[in-house]
Amino acid sequence: MAFELPTIDFMGRRKMAAVASALLVIVTIVALAIGGINRGLDFTGGALVEVGFATPVEPVTVRSVLDDAGLTGGVVQNYGSETELLVRMPPVTGVDQSDLGTEVAAALARAFPGVDLRRSEFVGPAVGEELTEKGGMALLVALAAVMLYIMFRFTGKFAVGAVVALAHDVLIVVGAFAVFRWTFGLAELAALLAVIGYSLNDTIVVSDRIRENFRSVRRGTPVEIINRSLNQMLGRTLVTSLTTLLVLLALLIAGGEQITGFATALTIGVMVGTYSSIYVAANVLLTMGITRQDLALPEKESAETP
Repeated sequence: MAFELPTIDFMGRRKMAAVASALLVIVTIVALAIGGINRGLDFTGGALVEVGFATPVEPVTVRSVLDDAGLTGGVVQNYGSETELLVRMPPVTGVDQSDLGTEVAAALARAFPGVDLRRSEFVGPAVGEELTEKGGMALLVALAAVMLYIMFRFTGKFAVGAVVALAHDVLIVVGAFAVFRWTFGLAELAALLAVIGYSLNDTIVVSDRIRENFRSVRRGTPVEIINRSLNQMLGRTLVTSLTTLLVLLALLIAGGEQITGFATALTIGVMVGTYSSIYVAANVLLTMGITRQDLALPEKESAETP
């Protein structure tokens, strides 16, 4: 006998889900308005310095040394081993940005004789502004393309539901970075685009089943039909999400510092995207009053001549 998942009344909890989503979006907006997002060097400009020590050194100790030297606001983290450290230093008032890496290396050399400078890179503010503009434009273009695609494949109501779900997912991921002050760089922006693709795929699969059931099921309210569709796709959704999360968990554990932000953004995005494909997109359809007539097949003209 095949294993069957229990039937769940998803839409019976849609109001609670809507309140939860609204609260998360409000928290995101407040966090962005108060503190903004902690943009990485790719966007702000600054210096990236990699140094090596003879013995293990705690990042907190190095950060304290830099603060005492007037080089505040930097991010210090281990890079590969306990003796290798990566310093990401944003622009500092009163210091020539092109000399920022040299200043960081000099401050560390005074406190830790024999420190080995492995790498020093400078990212200019002009490049940061360009990346910020192009990154934001890439997100807007992606959302617009999604809306047009779903509008032609399904209906306008499905398109609105899908875009609301995608915007919801992007906002929640960005909100997590704003609340916890995690550094947001190009890798994390790439993760946002990947979240859009993942969430879109899940939403399209669920929407396709909803459309099929609206056309084939003769009895039942829109709530009942959407519930049936979500339960039919639940197994596939859970398997896809869990296998993806297993890969992301491996990246978080063994991927190293360089891709921690990328893996974190994707992990949050996959979980939120799974939730939004069930609750947000379907909730929008019910709010807009989806009916059988919206999804009815066009009548075919008779092939017989009168």
